[in-house]
Amino acid sequence: MKTLIGGAIAAVLGLIGLAIWFGEFLQLLAGALPIMLLLGGGLALYLGFDEIKDNWKNKKEEAKEAAAEVNETEQYKSEIESLKKEMEELKAK
Repeated sequence: MKTLIGGAIAAVLGLIGLAIWFGEFLQLLAGALPIMLLLGGGLALYLGFDEIKDNWKNKKEEAKEAAAEVNETEQYKSEIESLKKEMEELKAK
């Protein structure tokens, strides 16, 4: 209950202050807006670059996994061939 009353009082005082110092508020907003845009743009650039870097890393890992799967497939094929030869030898005996 105290929080609700305190919030209502703060909102009313903020509204009164905004009405009284509206010109100063606009000056402050005009001064702060370029800084906010600059910082927000820098953050967006950083996050975008980080995402691109992660995509490159994932693609390299996928390529390594695909190469490992190809090697594994070749290994299994050669093992199957050797087992076929062994079975034919055993059948011939």
